[in-house]
Amino acid sequence: MAPSLWGEQAATAARPPSNRELAYEHIRELIVTGEEAPGALLSENDLALRLDLSRTPVREALLLLAQEGLVEVRPQRGSYVSLIDPAMVRQAQFVREAIEVASLEACVENWTPEGGAHIDELLDAQDACTTREEFYPLDERFHRALLSIAGHASAWTAVQSAKGHLDRARYLGLSGYRAIPEYAADHRRVHEAVAAGDLAAAQAELRAHLRFVLDDLDRIQAARPELFSIPAGPERRPARPARR
Repeated sequence: MAPSLWGEQAATAARPPSNRELAYEHIRELIVTGEEAPGALLSENDLALRLDLSRTPVREALLLLAQEGLVEVRPQRGSYVSLIDPAMVRQAQFVREAIEVASLEACVENWTPEGGAHIDELLDAQDACTTREEFYPLDERFHRALLSIAGHASAWTAVQSAKGHLDRARYLGLSGYRAIPEYAADHRRVHEAVAAGDLAAAQAELRAHLRFVLDDLDRIQAARPELFSIPAGPERRPARPARR
């Protein structure tokens, strides 16, 4: 079974992940990365064989993903990958921005050379990335690391549970709508501001960074309308703040 992009969380858990958790992580990854495209039929048998698991944990994982809005269960017809819901993307972005930006105050207060060294390692690894497959898990680790330094590591669970549709838009956005080095440079500016103790600059940089997904969403929806649950059109959304 291939390693999950989100396997770090399972690897650091106090107990080994259950088969249902393994199935959930891997099927979610298939959906977020587009390997299972919006509208695709998800066969329990095929997934069980692919993941080397029985059908029961796969069925349970699909129900969890349905609760997250990533899977649509149609009675007598099967389970399908849901289309991307732009409203859910924007709502999840709002939740994520609120949590992560608010956490930066404690992140600045708790900053240590050891924490900064860990972030530096992540940023150096991001600078070496040339594909979204390489960059995406490091992107997740950077944002989780900031929450951890702030003392709010458990808040990642709330962020993660809200951002299934957002993750799909983020992953599609790494397909050339904005260059990967630009996202990595955003992270470095946030890091530098936090390390300098400049909370206002760190919050402005992170807020601007997190809102790029909304620009990506507009471009992707216009270019690939078949991936979305509603047609593209003007919607009210937060403006991306200018950098200091």
